[in-house]
Amino acid sequence: MIEQARASNADTQKKISNLTGKQKAAILMLAIGRERSSRILKSLQEDEVRELSIAMSSLGPVSVEAAESVCNDFTQGMELSDGLVGSYKTTEEYLKRALPASLVEKIMDDIRGPAGRSVWAKMTNMPETALANYLRNEQPQTVAVVLSYIAPAHVARVLSLFPEDFTIDVIVRMLHMTPVSKDVLASLEVTLQRELITAFGRSSKRNSYAFVAEVYNNFDRKTETTLTDLLGERSLEDMEKVNKLKFTFDDVKRLSSDDMMRVMSAVNKDGEMRQRLPLALKGANPNTKKLFLACMSRRAGAILLDEISSLGAVRMKDVESAQSAIIALIKDMSNEGEVDLAPVSDELIE
Repeated sequence: MIEQARASNADTQKKISNLTGKQKAAILMLAIGRERSSRILKSLQEDEVRELSIAMSSLGPVSVEAAESVCNDFTQGMELSDGLVGSYKTTEEYLKRALPASLVEKIMDDIRGPAGRSVWAKMTNMPETALANYLRNEQPQTVAVVLSYIAPAHVARVLSLFPEDFTIDVIVRMLHMTPVSKDVLASLEVTLQRELITAFGRSSKRNSYAFVAEVYNNFDRKTETTLTDLLGERSLEDMEKVNKLKFTFDDVKRLSSDDMMRVMSAVNKDGEMRQRLPLALKGANPNTKKLFLACMSRRAGAILLDEISSLGAVRMKDVESAQSAIIALIKDMSNEGEVDLAPVSDELIE
């Protein structure tokens, strides 16, 4: 009886070894049941469903031993030392089989993007000196592509560490950059991951002029003035477009009277902002100072002027920091639709 069992088992193993991959897949589909099989079939392409269906319909009787052996083989395959490999590529391939291409692209963009802790997000968290030292030996076009995927404030700090001529070369290329193909971007990501991140696709949909304007907003005043002049020498048209999108502390003149009142109300409600206001106005030009004072009562304005006077000598760096905080508040209000940053008529400019 034992010999008969052995002979039967050997015969079963021989039959199983002769099964094709499609036949084994067909047996596995039958073994897991109709409900689970239906979910799998929905994720397959039409030709795959057809081939699998042909294999299932031609199987005939399948012994319990054969079905169990196929399932065991599948399980053991999942238990290999290497295990399963999850990556952007395999994830995208799985999604493409179940979802529309447009939705797959959006999901993968979200995964790869800054919110997905991509290589670009890691670069934003790198010290600007380290990043600048790495990029300074690259071509301006390459540097422009890399920096266009990083937060503007970080870009400003990195650019300020380059020679001025090189910085302008990069800025001009950022302004006129054409969409980067996914293949090129993917290759760049791999290179950065390997060479840069370990040592310490998609096309950008951002408006290049708005992005560079935001970068300029994050320069200190001296750097901004110098690079604005140099950009004007290189391309007056580019400089004018960037200037229209920049928003500096003196650009509160763009705001209407009602919007200025809303800004002052927001500043007064925020204790920290109210403390920064005298320092911000200490270094402001007289016309900008008047715009703020015009939104206050005579008594409140007098108190503010006394606070400004009592500050004495202050560092320009501290003034710019205070002004940047108020600019950030105004931009947040603009994003919420509370104020309009579009230039108003000249009658508001004294």
